Amino acid sequence: MGIKVLIVEDESKIASLMESFLQTEGYDVQTALDGKTALQLFTKHKPDIVILDWMLPQMNGLDICRQLRQIGTPGIIMVTAKSEETDKIIGLEMGADDYLTKPFSLRELSARIRSLLRRMNRNDSDGSGSVLQRGELAIHEDSLQVFKGAQELHLTPTEFKLLHLLASKPGRVYSRMQLLQHAFEEEFIIDERTVDSHISKLRKKIGSDSRSSEYIQTVYGFGYRFGAEHEN
Repeated sequence: MGIKVLIVEDESKIASLMESFLQTEGYDVQTALDGKTALQLFTKHKPDIVILDWMLPQMNGLDICRQLRQIGTPGIIMVTAKSEETDKIIGLEMGADDYLTKPFSLRELSARIRSLLRRMNRNDSDGSGSVLQRGELAIHEDSLQVFKGAQELHLTPTEFKLLHLLASKPGRVYSRMQLLQHAFEEEFIIDERTVDSHISKLRKKIGSDSRSSEYIQTVYGFGYRFGAEHEN
């Protein structure tokens, strides 16, 4: 079965254009014109990628994004006419993995989806690969799962990539740009401060270990590192 994409866009002409284009790219596409329908289709079809417009009737894209993060872990690309950095940061804080500012080309949309899928590391792994054990965290590299004790933490694809990179080399300091280049690969490098939003969300999800020490530590004026004291 192909990659499943859910388009959430209230302008029917734009939604139709995106749907037709992505179908020619080989994606299995569903379209919703409002938030209620989007949540119903998400529950039924469990898409891999959600293209989510910010401005929607009845329920806005931020509210939908928040609810999607509570019931699943799809890759989410927020589409917005808002170009201010603070608006983009809000979208990332709510759980979006990437964003597109209107107007955008269909080719750019396709490239963003491919980039996000690479970050999600979709493969046919049997899930038997190695596990990074860092303090109370168990990071399963093949299945892309993270557990804190017996509890599974539901991370976005971007959050998983950032955590895995940092935890792979405890004590090593990574700049914001290095983290962004790893998370977003070679395409669409955005403002370095964007990584702060992802790290903030990641910290809230993983918390601290039993020694009450942060896993991800700030190196002021430069970037972040994974605490060496958590290396087993």
